[in-house]
Amino acid sequence: MIRPGHPALSMARQCALTALSRSSFYYRPVNDNASDLALMELIDWQFLETPCYGSRRMTAVLRRAGHAVNGSGCGG
Repeated sequence: MIRPGHPALSMARQCALTALSRSSFYYRPVNDNASDLALMELIDWQFLETPCYGSRRMTAVLRRAGHAVNGSGCGG
């Protein structure tokens, strides 16, 4: 429905006419790779075992398992 480069209607106007936000029009989903999926599975499993773990403890668990993850925690 939206045509980039339309001679009479800008992208913003086309999106407004179709009630679609411009960010939604330009969004391209990110592909999950195998290592990300494995890491998410480990996080899910650990969360089910210890739901009280916060970001810092979860980071420590992931590092002990050999994953290079950000250790800044919440709030710096």
